[in-house]
This record gives sequence, C-alpha cells and structure tokens, in this order.
Amino acid sequence: MASSDLEQICSHITEKIGNIKKSLSLRNCGQEPNLKTILNKIGDEIMLVNDLLNKLELEIQYQEQATNSLKELYESLEEDYKDVEHLKENIPPHLPQVTVTQNFVNVSDDHEGPVRVEDPAATKKPSKEQRNIKEMPFITSEEFNGIPMYMKSRLTYCQINDVIKEINKAIVSKYKILHHPKKSTMSSVNRNLYHRFIDEETKDTKGHYFIVEADIKEFTALKVDKRFHVMLNILRHCRRLSEVRGGGLTRYVIT
Repeated sequence: MASSDLEQICSHITEKIGNIKKSLSLRNCGQEPNLKTILNKIGDEIMLVNDLLNKLELEIQYQEQATNSLKELYESLEEDYKDVEHLKENIPPHLPQVTVTQNFVNVSDDHEGPVRVEDPAATKKPSKEQRNIKEMPFITSEEFNGIPMYMKSRLTYCQINDVIKEINKAIVSKYKILHHPKKSTMSSVNRNLYHRFIDEETKDTKGHYFIVEADIKEFTALKVDKRFHVMLNILRHCRRLSEVRGGGLTRYVIT
C-alpha cells in the first residue's frame, strides 16, 4: 500500500473520530439545565422561521399569478392597440358622411328666430330593448383577505377571480340561449339545451340567474372536482352565490 493511501485513510479516520467527539460533546451540553433552555428557545425560533418561509412561499405564488395575469392583460392591450392603429391608418374613403337635418317652423312674433322641430325618426324608440344578463362581480382584495385561511388554503386571489370569469361565461352562454327570440330559428343542440334550462327552473329560481354543474361542463373548460367545490364554498362565503336544491339537482343562484 502506498504511503499516500495510508495517509488518506488515517486522515479520514481522524476526521470521523473528531465528528464523534463533537456529537458527544453536543449531547452532553444538551443535558445541562441552562443549555436546555437555550436549545428550546432555538427550537421555537426555528418553528417561527419555518412558518415565515411558508407564508413567503404563498406570497411568491400569489405574486407569480398576479404577474402572469398582468402579462396577459398587457399582451391583450398591446394587440388591441395595434388593431386600433391599423384601423386608424386604413379608414376606407367611401364611408358615408353623417348628415344632420333640421326642420324649422315659424312661430308668433313673441319668439326670436325659428324653432327647431326634432326629426320623428330620431326620437323613435327601438322596438325591443336589449336584455341584460346579470354576471357575478369579481372578488376584491379586501374580501380575499377576509376569507378564512382554512377555507382558501393555497388558493390565490387571481385563481378565484379566474373561476368567476368562467362562471360568468357559462351564465352568459346559457341566458343568450334562453333569451333567444322564439320566432327565430335555433339549432337542434341549442333547442335541447333550451328545454333543459326550462325544466331545471323552479319557483325558487324564478326571476334569478342560476347555473348547474352541467352548464359548467357545457360552456367552460373548468373541471367540476374537489377544488372547484372549494371555490364554490368561497363564493358562498363572499355572498356571490347561493344554492337551491331540489329534484336531485343543485342550482347555483347568482346573488
């Protein structure tokens, strides 16, 4: 055996012996009453640091979600700006000019000048008013901070509002079909959906906007799983919706 190998073995054994001595020394220190108190305090501090690290991790996740949402918003606004610039630079020259016609009638001498008579066509009201569809308002940051920690767990502010956005998509899609003019033609798929919507209504939901799980599956990409129902509990807590049960069906009513 070469002398260099023997020296390495001796050095390794000496290092191990030194580590064992340090461990025994630390164990003996832990038995002393004064040092036990210090070690307990160190343990408590470690627990506090661990809690702070967990909170920091949640905050980082929230900031990442917020950053991604802002990035998507920025990209969307940038595309809209490019579209507006394109439209501005490519205005068709053949667009009709807006003309305003005014009719005047003579009145008695007590009035100075002619009096304008409004065009009857301009004051004519539209035959049918557009029906507004009620949507669920987004959660505010103040409301999010008021949600109990056990309820929201690791869910972020952006994730909850993303679910609200998808629920609103389902509401709008559903009630566009329900508000479809009866005299107009409707596809067979929409006709079947229309009849299902009517069958699901009850006296408790009359005059209210509501959806069921089938609407979520039909109009959105959300998964109706355990996480989704946690979101629904949060929305009930924030008074965004209520439940109406009956006939083996749960109806989520927008409040």
